[in-house]
Amino acid sequence: MRIGEGGEAVMGLRAARMAVGAVLPAEAAVAVCVVAGVRIPGAVLIGAEALVVTVLALEAVVLWRVYAVRRRAGAGRRDAVRGALRTLVPVVARRLIAHEIRALYSLGLWVLRRRHQVPEGALAAAYTGPQTAMMYGLLFVSVVETVGLALVIPWPIVHAVLLVVDVYGVALILALHASCVVRPHVVGSDGSLRVRYGALFDLRVPAATIATARVDRRYPDGRLVRVSADGVLDLAVGSQTTVTVELTEPVEFVRPLGGPGFARTLRFHADDPREAVAALMRVGTSAQGHGGGR
Repeated sequence: MRIGEGGEAVMGLRAARMAVGAVLPAEAAVAVCVVAGVRIPGAVLIGAEALVVTVLALEAVVLWRVYAVRRRAGAGRRDAVRGALRTLVPVVARRLIAHEIRALYSLGLWVLRRRHQVPEGALAAAYTGPQTAMMYGLLFVSVVETVGLALVIPWPIVHAVLLVVDVYGVALILALHASCVVRPHVVGSDGSLRVRYGALFDLRVPAATIATARVDRRYPDGRLVRVSADGVLDLAVGSQTTVTVELTEPVEFVRPLGGPGFARTLRFHADDPREAVAALMRVGTSAQGHGGGR
């Protein structure tokens, strides 16, 4: 790869991101004005749409240049496309899209009454108890809002747009709950532990890393994932955790939006914490009895 090509690709990438950051808020403002019934001069609308088309064209050009640079560097077509998309699309946006896709896939598994990656002989520890009532309450409110807006809004185009958005929002709420149901915590037959929260969080802990486990009910703050300075990871459901697992060494995990983290103590919620702890300690005691103590 020649230096000039790489420099042009970097400069084009920066320009594309700056253009998107400037255009999206302006486009949103125009959309709000149109929905609110504010009369906008035709020249302004044409200019706004022309600006959007220009930004999309810029994105396409930058994407092609990054792809070409990677191809010249020896990458295959598929790897070059993936690399270009990773370069152009921010990590947070990619992860949010991936979370939505996994959640909708989980909705299909929920309808089919299947669980995601729970091996035979493993214990599936459910954790949705504290949030089920809240989720169905939020779902009910969203449905009522959708019906109410459908009856109140008189403009057909606005009615159709909001209907699509509201129905998709209802589907996402249901998909989020479904992803938590079909993706439980897993205690493997080998003593390993997999701690999950739907499609948002997934941490695998090898059996050899688990020192002790105990039932321990705590009430951390409202955040889903919280890591203290001393390496304690809280994965709360309904603002509570019921199981504490001490590790022999720190394990690495990925936060829901892509940030890395390390933890040496895990606290998470299980609807039946005694069963989860018993399964972890039973496997550990059996391993020690066979000379394979942790």
